Amino acid sequence: MTHPSTVKKIIIEGVTESGRKFRPSDWAERMSGSLSTFGSDHRIHYSPLLHPTTINGIKCIIIDPKLEEVAPETYSYIMNWAANNELKISEMDEDMPSAG
Repeated sequence: MTHPSTVKKIIIEGVTESGRKFRPSDWAERMSGSLSTFGSDHRIHYSPLLHPTTINGIKCIIIDPKLEEVAPETYSYIMNWAANNELKISEMDEDMPSAG
C-alpha cells in the first residue's frame, strides 16, 4: 500500500479477489459502526474517516488514510480483516463518484 500521505482514500470492496460477493450483506455498516455516533436526530452518523458506501452496485467502505494516524489499532484491524477475507482493496481520488 502507498504511504498514507499520497493516498486520497482507500476503498475496501465487498467482493473477494475471486469475484464472490462478501457476506453478510451489512458488513460495511457493521465495520463503519465502530467509529459511528448517534445524533440528537436519533440517526447514525458515520465518521468521515470510515464510512459505508455503494460504488457501482457494490457495498464498500471508504477509509480516510488519516485513520491510521488517529486510530492505528482500528486501521490495522480493518486492513488485516480485509486481507484475511481476501477483499479487494484499492485507492481512489476524492472526486470519484460514490453513492452512500
